[in-house]
Amino acid sequence: MQDLHGKTVILRTYEAAVNTGLFEEVFVVTDSDIIFSEITDAGGKAVMSKKEHECGSDRIAEAVEDMDVDIVVNVQGDEPMIDSESLGKVLEVFKGPDAEMIDLASLKTPLVSQKDIENPNNVKVITNKDNFALYFSRSPIPFPRDQNTGVVYYKHIGIYAFRKQALLDFYRLPMLELEATEKIECIRYLEYGKNIKMVETTVLGVGIDTPEDLEEARRLLKK
Repeated sequence: MQDLHGKTVILRTYEAAVNTGLFEEVFVVTDSDIIFSEITDAGGKAVMSKKEHECGSDRIAEAVEDMDVDIVVNVQGDEPMIDSESLGKVLEVFKGPDAEMIDLASLKTPLVSQKDIENPNNVKVITNKDNFALYFSRSPIPFPRDQNTGVVYYKHIGIYAFRKQALLDFYRLPMLELEATEKIECIRYLEYGKNIKMVETTVLGVGIDTPEDLEEARRLLKK
């Protein structure tokens, strides 16, 4: 609900998703009366959660359970600068040669500075040769035992495209130790054997996790 040049972060995120033109419908799913009113008062669509949830995926699964949908995209409410190019890349993999293997898809972007690599607010991801996720962590992965190996570190961007069934499976499965330890919800999919396709992008949005992130978003939007 913080102000981002005249509109709240959540409203800007909602409008950015709508303006991509990629979706038949866009909803904000929330347990907050304030956020619900913020979206609906602006003419947007919002769904009020019926239960308390541990994470965003659970919240969205409840909301879409009775909807006739194929692919469900979760744009987190603190990502107001995600663009249609990145979202389009995520959706495109469901038409690719390994589409049948994909339970969900998400985005990654290269990290350059050591400070960003070591920042626990930046969730890192490593993948196999086919860009399926092996693990996510708040720690730097892989650990650089030998310097100058040329490995590229990737930040996970919190946008997901799910097959509806994968999302419902997630909703019904209990949290396990790795997810609980790292506080990264997509680890649950890996723990239960789901396949996460990662798509690289260099289009950088700003996930607003801290006051410093908010100032950076304000600076970029002003520019």
